[in-house]
Amino acid sequence: MINRTMYVGDDMVSSDPQAGMPPRALRDRVSSAGKGARVHALKASDALVETVGGLADRAIDRVLLTGEPVTSAADGKRLLAAQADTESFADDIQRVVVLAVPVVRTLARGARFTKVPWVMVASSAVSIGVAVRTGVRELQVLSSLVAHRLEQAEGVPSDPALVKKLAIDLYLAPKRTPRLADDRLPLVRLTRKWVFSGAFGRKTSKRAARALDAAERLDPAGLSARWEAVRRRRGGSPPDRRLRSKPAQNAD
Repeated sequence: MINRTMYVGDDMVSSDPQAGMPPRALRDRVSSAGKGARVHALKASDALVETVGGLADRAIDRVLLTGEPVTSAADGKRLLAAQADTESFADDIQRVVVLAVPVVRTLARGARFTKVPWVMVASSAVSIGVAVRTGVRELQVLSSLVAHRLEQAEGVPSDPALVKKLAIDLYLAPKRTPRLADDRLPLVRLTRKWVFSGAFGRKTSKRAARALDAAERLDPAGLSARWEAVRRRRGGSPPDRRLRSKPAQNAD
């Protein structure tokens, strides 16, 4: 910072408002500014997670209602390799980007132990947008395969809430058997996945392919039975299979 100083009579006057401030007071001001930035980032993060949750909810509902059925992992991989149409979610994706970029920049400024390339921060808006569009498509294709597997086992339309739970769990952790201890969705983890995959230029195609393979190995009948038990234990109503979109609960 350049400190411009001029003299008026015998007095020295500085254009820097912090000039002459005691070191302790200066540290307190810097600390206060840092805390304020962190609070703002936390609030923005909450809004970001909520927006990602709404986007995932609508994207899965749309593919269950109108999308092309995915009947195998190979079928899903073929669809992902083709060009995807996510224009219907353009506004939702843009809202995610608008909320995500300030969070990434705040974290980058506060990174003490990791050197964050500033070129990454400058290009974060574009890269995050690409990552979210790709992630939406991957989640849609995976959800369609999960729904197909459930419907084949039960002979009736799948419960959209169970589809969302299984699809997001598999998408985030393909090697782990989905846990159905509750019906909450790991939206914080999904948000981190999309935002930081974009910010750091990490590809998600291999993980999505593994998630499709894992969906093909699911035990749909066993999972449906466990899901019904969870619902009964929580005193929930019977599953709504008409795909009425409801706000998703956050597990994180």
